[in-house]
Amino acid sequence: MAFKIIFMGTPEFSVPILKSIYESKHKILKVYTQPPKKKNRGQKILNSPIHEYAKKLKISVRNPFSLNQKEEIEYIKNLKPDIVVVVAYGKILPSDLLNLEKILFINVHASLLPRWRGAAPMQRAIMNMDSETGISIMKIEPKLDTGPVMLQSKFKIHPNLNYKELSEEMSKIGAKLILDALELIKENKAKFTSQNESEITYAKKIDKAEAKINWNENAQNIIAKINALNPNPGCWFELDGSRIKIIKAKKIIRAGKPGIVLDEKFTIGCSKDAVQILEIKKEGKKETTAEAFLKGNKIKIGQNLN
Repeated sequence: MAFKIIFMGTPEFSVPILKSIYESKHKILKVYTQPPKKKNRGQKILNSPIHEYAKKLKISVRNPFSLNQKEEIEYIKNLKPDIVVVVAYGKILPSDLLNLEKILFINVHASLLPRWRGAAPMQRAIMNMDSETGISIMKIEPKLDTGPVMLQSKFKIHPNLNYKELSEEMSKIGAKLILDALELIKENKAKFTSQNESEITYAKKIDKAEAKINWNENAQNIIAKINALNPNPGCWFELDGSRIKIIKAKKIIRAGKPGIVLDEKFTIGCSKDAVQILEIKKEGKKETTAEAFLKGNKIKIGQNLN
């Protein structure tokens, strides 16, 4: 039995999961994604990664600004899907939609629920220096990420893994797990288990203000934040009026006043230990090594980067 599926997703993370379903025996009726966004002060309109991938597959795309409209709910109802698969869509599905009869709504979420409910589970897991994370497939309820869980798969977070790398690995897991879930549903073997309310943590959306480095934090926390926010929005500090984004850095066991350049290797003091910058990106420039950056930019030992 092949299911008729509506897929809802937006970022690059969702693409391998859409590809996995497309290449299976199941039929994708429609792809929903966030509306196109303006980039570079309105110079260019960009479709989401899912929109672009769906176009390649020649699947019809729909990107309403809201799912709360009666017309939109009626449209979905008339498509008569068996299942709606949601993967980082970016919108909460309204109750009127979830209450449609004979449609199962499931979500592929990038954490081991109930840990890290919310918008930025992978970034928060890295920032918190969790040793593991994973993928959860759950039934969608009106409240965010509260539904019972059907399947989970764990993934060990290795030190210095950044958000981009983790997202790529997790989407591969999600691409496999969604097919396992669909098979269990087909065989009427799907079991949904309520989340343990005592173990809930929340992964709030990344605020741009978080991206500015606070050298008064300890080095390990700063490194975790650099990895969690790489590549976007990226952790940064200011130098001579320009934003400098740190791409890669490592912790150095060394004492020094927070925000002070400690040596010619671009080591910066923190509240505990120090951070040595390895790769960097100056505003408006390409990524480069710290060594190459220092050849063209004068940084003095003892200089304050606060």
